[in-house]
Amino acid sequence: MVDRGASALSLPDDWPAHPDPILALNRMGSFDWDLDAGLFQMDAQAHEVFDLLPGEYDGHSESLSVRVPPVEGIRLDTLVSQALKDGSENYGAYFRIRCRDGSLRWTHTQGYIRRDETGRPRRIIGIVRDATQELGERAARREQAAQDEARRQQTSVVQITTAALAHARTVQDVIDVLEDTQGITHLGATSLVIGLVEAGRINMVAAGPRDSYVPGTRITRIDARYPMNEVVRSLLPHFIESPEEFAESYPLLWPHITDLKITSAAYLPLIVQARPIGAIGLLYNDRHGFSEEDRNVLLALGSSIAQSLQRAMFYEQDKDLAQGLQQAMLPRSIPDVPGADIAVRYRSASLGRDIGGDWYDVIPLPGGRVGAVIGDVQGHDTHAAAVMGQLRIVLRAYAAEGHTPATVMARASVFLKELDTQRFATCLYAEADLSTGVVQLVRAGHIDPLVRESDGGCRRLPVAGGLPLGLSAEFGCLEYPVSTFELDPGHALLLYTDGLVEQPGIDLDEGMRTLEALIRSGPDDVHDLADRLIDVAEDRGGDDDVALLLLRRRTLTAQQSGGRLQQHVAAGDPEALVGARHMIRAAVVTWDAAERADEIELVADELITNALMHTEGSAIVTLRALTGTDRRLRVEVEDSSSALPRRREAGESGVSGRGLLLVDRLTDVWGVEARGGGKCVWCEFIVPERD
Repeated sequence: MVDRGASALSLPDDWPAHPDPILALNRMGSFDWDLDAGLFQMDAQAHEVFDLLPGEYDGHSESLSVRVPPVEGIRLDTLVSQALKDGSENYGAYFRIRCRDGSLRWTHTQGYIRRDETGRPRRIIGIVRDATQELGERAARREQAAQDEARRQQTSVVQITTAALAHARTVQDVIDVLEDTQGITHLGATSLVIGLVEAGRINMVAAGPRDSYVPGTRITRIDARYPMNEVVRSLLPHFIESPEEFAESYPLLWPHITDLKITSAAYLPLIVQARPIGAIGLLYNDRHGFSEEDRNVLLALGSSIAQSLQRAMFYEQDKDLAQGLQQAMLPRSIPDVPGADIAVRYRSASLGRDIGGDWYDVIPLPGGRVGAVIGDVQGHDTHAAAVMGQLRIVLRAYAAEGHTPATVMARASVFLKELDTQRFATCLYAEADLSTGVVQLVRAGHIDPLVRESDGGCRRLPVAGGLPLGLSAEFGCLEYPVSTFELDPGHALLLYTDGLVEQPGIDLDEGMRTLEALIRSGPDDVHDLADRLIDVAEDRGGDDDVALLLLRRRTLTAQQSGGRLQQHVAAGDPEALVGARHMIRAAVVTWDAAERADEIELVADELITNALMHTEGSAIVTLRALTGTDRRLRVEVEDSSSALPRRREAGESGVSGRGLLLVDRLTDVWGVEARGGGKCVWCEFIVPERD
């Protein structure tokens, strides 16, 4: 070794840097090298180290070449020259000498350089010693250390593989971990085969190297004469230590695998709770035999693999059960809705029984309307899926009965509370009139929808909301405000659950911006766009389900007869009442019914006022232009009260009681219809045709 900057080329890489101080006392001599005179003086012990007689050495270092091989001499000369040049104070090195009998012996030397006041080297005083015993013991220790390191690496592979298996969910995940380059192959195996016991047979789930499949072994009877079948029957491992033993033990199998150059194999039963679930085979092409330690390591690995496979099999069974339940709760098909293109997608989080309660639904309604629902029940389990199925059914029933969107949501909340499940659900319900584009939205703690415009633009649609379903009934806050907007032809409404935007470490606003960017750059077709969004969610993964619904209003290809306008009028909201009156006046002019404008406005105003005064709730005003034998304008006022209106005598000085009388006198026909828990008062006006 060279201290304080001397050349590192002085030592072989595999020898110790410092000599053992006790061994150094064995056969050690000294030397004094006068660099100016070139004399290299050695004492008697140094002569013994170099195996030289006193008469065989003339005092010059060149005469040592008879004992120092040329390669070693060049290495020592280079070392000393470098130490002299770079100002080192000492140097040291292990080197070999050739003894008188021709054998090689390891020797160690260490020199101390003496310099004058200018730094010029003048003398080297040092020692030489026999290092045979020292390096022999070092070699033995190295061999033992190598064996210990091999055992440590084997144990480490078992630990690493076991840790990786802890994250494997499916049987294929387990196989992938074992076939990975960091897995089983570190134990020296060329390949592996795995078979699982299924219905009294062994199903090969990992068949070794590609193109090495043996015909007839994919599914075999347990009593077949194959090594995996044997260890399953006996519950004992089978270590095959040579090709000859393999050929003799399994003559039917051996001819098919000779191309694999197998030299040995280890077949291990996979046992869980004293029951075999399968077997694993490790195939080697560079090993002959297995030590006791090798066998113990492989048995420990087999136990870990068995536990992981059993866990994966239970997981897949649970997942199949949960997904079957969840799919049974979702609509089997989406109905064709005239005037709309609709696409729905669902992505499961793939967490075994931990499934979510996300759902969607499309509900055809009378009058060219359609209801769209998206929702998410709290929790990720089969209970959440069961609650989701019940909520979907009641929402569909309430909407089909003709209830207003707010009533649909309020009744669903009461239903969920009465289920006594300790669960709540977020939901968004949209009711769209595809002929006019008017969409009414009600939100119960859910994420705002998005609108994809025909030019590719995307915007968030703020919707006033109430508490989640179940909570609003619990706290007595069943009022759900209704937001109205117009969906233009070619535009699409996107309803979705939070799994589409929520990601670990990213806030909701950032997730929304990412989603909007995806929609802007996405395809125009709603089905292609839905596929792209769900593919992104699939690639991203995550522990939450994703449901989405896209409803695109088709572009009008020709002028359609008739029309429909609708306005929600809340109780105690003068601006809404004024807006409804403006809508009626504009509709009368637009639909060319100016001759009866006064009558229509007066009757509509009377019906709206009655609904607001006598029901203490909101009203929904709908105007329709009907075509047929006569051109008619129909006015509908819907409220939440089931009490039917009745005609009363106002008296000479009465200020009320004349409403229905006006309706009867000014309209051509009128009536009352039940709508769910409420009613709809309607009337029609015949409008003369104009050229």
